[in-house]
Amino acid sequence: MFNRKIGIILVLALAAGLGLLAAQKAFGPTTRATAYPATQAVTMYPQARPLPEFSLRQSDGTQLTSGELKGHWNLVFLGFTFCPDVCPTTLAELAATQSQWTGLPESVRPRVVFVSVDPERDTPSRIGEYAHAFHPDTIAATADVPTLENFAKSLGFVFMKVPGKTHAQNPNDYSMDHSSGIAVIDPQGRLAGLIRPPFQPRAIAEDLKTLTEARR
Repeated sequence: MFNRKIGIILVLALAAGLGLLAAQKAFGPTTRATAYPATQAVTMYPQARPLPEFSLRQSDGTQLTSGELKGHWNLVFLGFTFCPDVCPTTLAELAATQSQWTGLPESVRPRVVFVSVDPERDTPSRIGEYAHAFHPDTIAATADVPTLENFAKSLGFVFMKVPGKTHAQNPNDYSMDHSSGIAVIDPQGRLAGLIRPPFQPRAIAEDLKTLTEARR
């Protein structure tokens, strides 16, 4: 069991790394073609890439589309509400980051988007309650598995279902392994960068403030 779990983690890490490499290759060899200011915690891609069209369901029942992300910098994190450690820790760190943006106008304030990759158990209302317990401004959304797979792939992320020991008797006995990075989406709705763990809330907050001010 231990070796299998280590293997799964290594596969996810390799896939995430390959996704990042593919994204960087797709952006081309240009050096900072999008002309972003210097950042501490955020690794900015040389050139931002438009995301394909998508439609996720938000916790309030409305649709979250690619157009909804425009006008703000967005930090997108994949997870699930039954996650025992990484997800609550990351959302708590992001909440600490969000608390440092209150001085920015709401019209341009960066946003955090939590996307559940466990639609089988995570209803829209459940993910809303979960995400808003960390910070009321967090956007929570999910979708069917094929839509989530395409969305994750567009960000260079991966996820997979991992059955538990009693899954044959209890279908709800499973976990979800997923990429732990945070995708950075610019105000034009393009994939612009990546934040890798371990996360530093203060540095992330300062980076997003700098990026927001540079785009105003």
